[in-house]
Amino acid sequence: MLTILARWLIGGLIFRSLVAYWLYPGFDEAYYYLYSLHLDWSYFDHPVLVALTTGFGVWLTGAVSQFTLRIGPLLLYTASLALLYLTGARLFGRKAAQWAIAIASVIPIFTVGFGILTLPDNPLIFFWTASLYCAACEFFPLSPAPAEKVPEYRPSYRLALLGILVGLTILGKYHGFLLGFGLVVFAVTSDRHRRALFSPWTALSLALLLLTLFPLWYWNWQHDWVSFRFQLSSRFDPKTNTPPAPYNPLNAFLVFLSTIAYLFPTMGIPLCWTSFQATKRIITSQFPAAERETRDKYLLILCVSLPIALGFILLGGKTQILAGWPMPGFWGLTLILGDRAVLWEQQARRQTQRWLWGTVCFMLPIILLLMLHLNLGTLQKPSQYALFGGFIAPESDPSRELIDTKQLQRGFETNPTLQKALTEASFVATNAYYLGGFLGMALIPLKPIPIVCFSEDMRGFASWTKPEQFLGKDGLYVTLKRFHEMPELTQEFSAYFSRFEEIGTVPQMRGGAVTEVWYVYRAVEMLKAYPRSAIDVLSNN
Repeated sequence: MLTILARWLIGGLIFRSLVAYWLYPGFDEAYYYLYSLHLDWSYFDHPVLVALTTGFGVWLTGAVSQFTLRIGPLLLYTASLALLYLTGARLFGRKAAQWAIAIASVIPIFTVGFGILTLPDNPLIFFWTASLYCAACEFFPLSPAPAEKVPEYRPSYRLALLGILVGLTILGKYHGFLLGFGLVVFAVTSDRHRRALFSPWTALSLALLLLTLFPLWYWNWQHDWVSFRFQLSSRFDPKTNTPPAPYNPLNAFLVFLSTIAYLFPTMGIPLCWTSFQATKRIITSQFPAAERETRDKYLLILCVSLPIALGFILLGGKTQILAGWPMPGFWGLTLILGDRAVLWEQQARRQTQRWLWGTVCFMLPIILLLMLHLNLGTLQKPSQYALFGGFIAPESDPSRELIDTKQLQRGFETNPTLQKALTEASFVATNAYYLGGFLGMALIPLKPIPIVCFSEDMRGFASWTKPEQFLGKDGLYVTLKRFHEMPELTQEFSAYFSRFEEIGTVPQMRGGAVTEVWYVYRAVEMLKAYPRSAIDVLSNN
């Protein structure tokens, strides 16, 4: 008979695999597929590990699809849940650990953002959790006997291992720097563990951290530190001459509310409340002496979780942030909620079980309805599968940003003109970096061909292609309807070729209705190199 842990891990993997199979790729995922075709030490907008996790399934199967792109994340998230369980069991016991993985498994943004979509968050969360487990073993060694007092802390080799794990976390996503910061804050604020700061193992840990980060700093050294310029200065420095907007607390509050929504209110509100209560008890010294060990365990989780969870929410008052940015912090806070859930279950077992399974039963029909809509257009108007005649016109539906790349591929295969033009082309160009990934997934299996981006924001394409690489060559220019309807854009690109002509379209269909249209142009003899913005020039040095 399967254990509770195995049921959650296997059941979750099956559920996420079904969603991964039916959910069309987003533009980020398709863009990271191009990472896997241009393996390097690092990349313009992210460190290296997302290229490996995205490419794993494609290299394993030899097929390019939305599912194969997600095989790595599917497996990695299962391992992350197992590590979360081990961490919870180490800190608070097996029952609390079971609650922690149950909570993490039903929170939708964790399941989708960490466990289905191929994103930098997949390796980030795996190594984040591995780091937290290593820290739990380092700072809270098991007593030789149950009745013995809390053992004295002695720094060990695990501090050196932490340097490697934190480095790998950073190679997943730059958020990992905040994990290292949180571990230092814990060592500073916990008088019992402060000796770790002065241990030779910590010096070795820092050296191993720098060594592990070699791919990141070596690539950036070669490219004038363009990744750090992009992530820091270019994200917050306006390109116009208008003064920067003042800090707005209301925007930060709205980010907080949206974060609760993404976590799902039945989970997000308890997560925030138990974390607030734990923080309050630590600050006001409400933990009795007999619970000093528990207090330090809560402190560890809060120190590595709050800087990223609370930090990005507060940052939302200054600049726009993405929904996933605060989420690694809330991932760690599930351990505190899991510990509290054990107490709630003892006091009111039936109500606590209803809280968990009620959330599951409420979310599953929503997920089913969304999946039916994404594939059949059940909420779309018009659609032959629409419920009650449909509600959302295709042009107003944000879900059409998810592209069926197999349908795009068939559009080229079944159109003799487009098929011939692709065969004769030396490259395929588009006007937005996020469209390049879709074109790569659809066309590279038909013909290994360079994908290039002609845009002010070239991202990784600036490193993958040279400005003069396609001079004198013929190519295809492919874009979406909304860009095709901008004549000034078409005229701009046509000036770079001796002949520039529309040769066909590929409609994207859903529920018998057209939801999007790709326009294909033949671009004959490139006359001059497309200019690059200052930051893209830096990334190509």
